[in-house]
Amino acid sequence: MIYTLTLNTAIDYIVQMPELIAGSVNRAVHSDIYPGGKGLNVSSMLSRLGLESTALGFIAGPTGYMIEHMLTDTAAKDAPIYPDLTRIDKGNSRINVKIGSTEINGEGPDIKETDLDRLYGKIDDIADGDTLIISGSIPPGVPADVYGVICKRVRESGKNVRLIVDATGTSLTDTLAYKPYLIKPNHIELGEIFGVKTDTVDEVISYGEKLRDMGAVNVLVSMGAMGAVLIDETGAVHVCEAPKGEVISAVGSGDSMVAAFIAAKNRFGYNYDHTLRFAVCAGSASAFVSGLACYDDIKSLYDGITGH
Repeated sequence: MIYTLTLNTAIDYIVQMPELIAGSVNRAVHSDIYPGGKGLNVSSMLSRLGLESTALGFIAGPTGYMIEHMLTDTAAKDAPIYPDLTRIDKGNSRINVKIGSTEINGEGPDIKETDLDRLYGKIDDIADGDTLIISGSIPPGVPADVYGVICKRVRESGKNVRLIVDATGTSLTDTLAYKPYLIKPNHIELGEIFGVKTDTVDEVISYGEKLRDMGAVNVLVSMGAMGAVLIDETGAVHVCEAPKGEVISAVGSGDSMVAAFIAAKNRFGYNYDHTLRFAVCAGSASAFVSGLACYDDIKSLYDGITGH
C-alpha cells in the first residue's frame, strides 16, 4: 500500500479572473474546489494514474468532512483513495484560495500532542514493503522536526518502508539520515538549503548531489518551465526540459511529479530516464489545467517527448 501524509490538509479554492484589483469587487470567470494539501494532491494523482493509496493526516470541522468526502468522490473507481484521517476536536481544516499566481493559504487547526500520538499510531501500522509519502507544510502545534521524528520512528520499527519526502528547509534535511528513497525539492528550495542560488542546471546538479551524499537515494529537483533534474540511486544524472504550454495554475504541479515518479516505477516499469520524463510531463500537464491533469493529458505530452 502507498500511504500519503498531509499534516495540514486543506480545501483548495482555485479562481480564474482576468485580473485581481485590490480594494475592488472582483468577479471570477471560473472556479473549482478540490481537496488540497500536498499529500492529498499526490493521492489524487496516484488515483488518476491507476494506483490506490491511503491518505493520512489531520482534519477538523465542517471543512474536514468536505475534504474526506471529496477524496473518495473524486477518486477513480479502480484506484480508490482510502481516507484514514485523524479528526481534531476544535477548529477547521484550512481553505486555500488560489487566484492565478497569487495564493492565500489558511493556517489550519492547532494540533495537540495527543492528536499527534494518534497519528503516530497509524504510522506504526504501516507494513513491511509499503510506501510512505510525506509532504507539505507543518501546522500549528506540531514540532518543526516532526518529519525527522516520523522517519526515525519508521526506521526503528525495522520494517522495510520506502520513504518519500517533499518538504522544505530543515523539514527535509532532518529526514536525510534515514535514507529516503526519493526527495523532491524545487530549485529555489534547493538553493535555500545551502544558502545559494541554483538558477542553472549545472548548479542544481551540483547541490542535488550534495543532498544525495547526505543520505537521499534519489533526488528529483523541479525547475518549473526549465524542466527537472534527477540524480538517481546509482549517481547517474538525468535532465529533462519541460514541454511548452500555457500555465493556468501551478497548484499541484510538484505533487503530480511525485505521484508520476512512483507510477512510472511501480506500475509502468520505466527506467530512470523515462521516469523523469513522465514526471516532468505530469507536472507540466497539471500546470496547464485548473486542478490536476488526467492520465491522457500526461501521456500525450510524454509521447511528444519520447516519440512513442
